[in-house]
Amino acid sequence: MPGMLTVYSEDHRLHRGRAELINGKLVPSFECPERADTILRAVTPITQVTGPSEFGLDPVRRVHSEDFLTFLENAWSMWTAAGRDWDALPLAWPVRGMRQIEPDHIDGKLSYFSFDAGTPITAGTWQAATTAANVALTGADHLVHGAGAAFSLCRPPGHHAASDYYGGYCFLNNAAIAAQFLLDNRLTRVAILDVDYHHGNGTQSIFYERDDVLFLSIHGDPKQEYPFFLGRADETGRGPGEGHNHNFPLPWGTGAGPWFEALDRCCTLVADYRADGIVVSLGVDTYACDPISEFKLQTDDYPIIGQKIAALGMPTLFVLEGGYAVDELGVNVAGVLSGFEA
Repeated sequence: MPGMLTVYSEDHRLHRGRAELINGKLVPSFECPERADTILRAVTPITQVTGPSEFGLDPVRRVHSEDFLTFLENAWSMWTAAGRDWDALPLAWPVRGMRQIEPDHIDGKLSYFSFDAGTPITAGTWQAATTAANVALTGADHLVHGAGAAFSLCRPPGHHAASDYYGGYCFLNNAAIAAQFLLDNRLTRVAILDVDYHHGNGTQSIFYERDDVLFLSIHGDPKQEYPFFLGRADETGRGPGEGHNHNFPLPWGTGAGPWFEALDRCCTLVADYRADGIVVSLGVDTYACDPISEFKLQTDDYPIIGQKIAALGMPTLFVLEGGYAVDELGVNVAGVLSGFEA
């Protein structure tokens, strides 16, 4: 009987963006339901699959602001009330010198609460996003009750969402919600290890001034790579959080050697922090054939990631983030989990 629990919900299908703006073009969304489908097929033989429990919005409110949640819940109805039945995308952003005041009109609200034009809101986005949060919370609850590990197969992903903005295909920060839940229910110190190709700007922002969460991210250098405006090595935390934020930006073309050097440094920092548990933001868009990423990891590298995380010997929650090479996505995720369980 497989040991690790995978938490999954069909509600992820309710969110399917038609298009995103990338490289100056509107193209079909890379973040699509097929991602979860291929992962589920790959992990079903090696894990026990279960559905999520319902936790309500209170654990989500521990991470996200009330006005942001109100916006997300009502965005689609406001969009359709304006006579539109296509995906909702923002129009403009309040940059330097502009006033940070939430507008009344839906176009202004989309711009105020987002940071890119690659994250469409659809009719089912709110339900899919809140269910993804419940998927993450169910995995965390499994750890609270003594499990050694769990995998929350979340879609939409979450690590680009901050307390009051969305973007990067992310609406609610599933990993942050799970980490806060662990702190509220059993643990006193949590590490979040983000191995997604893109920097977890939302997670960093949420915990940047706290010392009860250690955040570590290995990612494409923001001098070259999305999200561009967070993720540099000199971002180390503020106030009580000083020294609890560690970024490892790496250049385009990075392969397994330097990537695993960064992972080893992260694992040392986690061990030194003496965390009670670890949440892994599991993106496998570090894969060499990923269509929107520039690292060069191979399929054989992913079990090694799982082995190195397992060597930390602490309760571990894997939360799905990115990875867009759909054909290989499932085997790469399953590789991490099987390596962890080996």
